Amino acid sequence: MSEQALRLGTRRSKLAMAQSGQVADAVSKVTGRPVELVEITTYGDVSRENLAQIGGTGVFVTALREALVRGEVDFAVHSLKDLPTAQPENLALAAVPVREDARDVLVARDGLTFEELPDGARVGTGSPRRMAQLNAYARNHGMTIETVAIRGNIDTRIGYVHAGELDAVVLAAAGLNRIGRIDEVTDFLSVDTVLPAPGQGALAIECAADNADLVAALGELDDPFTRAAVTAERSLLAALEAGCSAPVGAFADLLDDGQIVKEMRLRGVVGMTDGSTLVQLSTTGPVPETHDQAMSLGRELAAEMLAKGAAGLMGERAL
Repeated sequence: MSEQALRLGTRRSKLAMAQSGQVADAVSKVTGRPVELVEITTYGDVSRENLAQIGGTGVFVTALREALVRGEVDFAVHSLKDLPTAQPENLALAAVPVREDARDVLVARDGLTFEELPDGARVGTGSPRRMAQLNAYARNHGMTIETVAIRGNIDTRIGYVHAGELDAVVLAAAGLNRIGRIDEVTDFLSVDTVLPAPGQGALAIECAADNADLVAALGELDDPFTRAAVTAERSLLAALEAGCSAPVGAFADLLDDGQIVKEMRLRGVVGMTDGSTLVQLSTTGPVPETHDQAMSLGRELAAEMLAKGAAGLMGERAL
C-alpha cells in the first residue's frame, strides 16, 4: 500500500504553482512520500485594490495559514517577503531553502536598460519600496521618470510593456526565474541601486508546530545562511514597525575572505516614494550563528535608521 500523500497548500498563481511544484519535488525526495498541491485562493489574489491600500501584510498568507490550522493541508509554501514578521506560536517556519536571485529587474521596451530609458519614461511597479529607490536614483543621475502604480501577475505586468502602455516594469528576478521567463529581462538592477524587499527571492515552508516529524523532515531543506540573512532583514522590518508594503528595502549578504565566510553585511533603506528623501545605512558583523544574533543585527540597524529619521518616511505603520 502506498504512503498517503502530503498535502501542500499553495496560492493559485502561475508563480506560486511553479515554486510550490519545485518544493513538492524536494519534499518528496526527503520524505519518500508523494506530495499533492492543494490550491487556495487568498484575499490578495481576489482583491483588485492596490497592495499598499489593503495593507499588504498577510494578504497572501492568511488563507494558507487558516488551512494549515484547520488541518486541510499538511504544509504551505509562501514567498517569504509576503510573510508577516510575527510568527504564530502554533505554526513552525520549518525551512527556508537556498535563496534565488534577490535582485529586482527591468523588463523594458526595445531591450532598454534603466540608464537608457528616455526622459519621462513610464515605469510600472506596485511597490512603494521600488518607487522610492528608482525615483531617488533617477534624481541623482539627472533622469526624469514617472513611476506608475500597477497590480497583477507577471503576465499582466509585462503585458503593459508589450501593449505600449508603459516603457518598462520592475519585477523580482526570482519570480521570472521560477517561471522560466528570465530571458525577457532587459536589465538586472544592482542591489547598490535598488535594495530588494526583506526576504525577496526566498521561500518559506510552514507547517503545524506540533507535528515534530514533519518539522524535522522539512528542516532538511533549510539553508542556514539564507535563514540567517532573511531573519536579519525581517528583524529590521519588524523593528521599523513597517508592513510588507511599506517603502523598506533590506538585504543581508555574506562577505567571504577567500573561501571562508567571515561576516554578514546588512543594508537597509527607507524612503519617500517620490525619491526626495532616503535613509540608507548598513552594518557588518560576524555571521549569525543563532536566531537571536540575526535578530539583533536587524534591530541594531533599524535603531540607527530610526535615529536618522526613518519613521517619518513610512506612510503605513503596522499596528
